[in-house]
Amino acid sequence: MKLTFGDIVIVDEIELGVVIKCWAGEEQVNYDIYVRSYNSISNYKESEVRRYLVRHKYLSEEEIAYQNNAENNI
Repeated sequence: MKLTFGDIVIVDEIELGVVIKCWAGEEQVNYDIYVRSYNSISNYKESEVRRYLVRHKYLSEEEIAYQNNAENNI
């Protein structure tokens, strides 16, 4: 698993969320994530979740570019 409980993540390209639960299945890892703008908890596959590296409330175009660059250098 690349994420743990409490990690801040990006889902659906621009939405911020918090990892609530991690599921390690036989074939893939899933996370239950609370997304504030949706006001709900949803399940996402590991491939659908990105670690949040920029520490601002919302991502501007410039911050999205920075996020993508930072992820490619990890």
